Amino acid sequence: QVQVVESGGGLVQPGGSLRLSCKASGSDFFPYAMGWYRQAPGKQRDLVAIDTFGRRSEYADSVQGRFTISRDSAGSTVYLQMNSLKPEDTAVYYCKVRPSAIGNDYWGQGTQVTVSS
Repeated sequence: QVQVVESGGGLVQPGGSLRLSCKASGSDFFPYAMGWYRQAPGKQRDLVAIDTFGRRSEYADSVQGRFTISRDSAGSTVYLQMNSLKPEDTAVYYCKVRPSAIGNDYWGQGTQVTVSS
């Protein structure tokens, strides 16, 4: 069983920055993919950024150039550095872990990000 725990959300003013963290634990592995999704009230959950082993990171058009996804050297913690935040970035941010190329995905509980003055 894989546990996924996010942290780092909060309230920030427009133009500010936040860094989200997501730790995957429960097995000694380097997850095939780790990514961030977000869901605003009344909207569907959408991809923000994803880091997949052996591939270039992918970003939603709306965050390209402002957000950066990265992993630590062990590969089991993924970060989302969010700069130049906008009110429309307000959402619950979820971390998704895919341990292998074929298999189940595991989700965290979500962390709230609110961008407001």
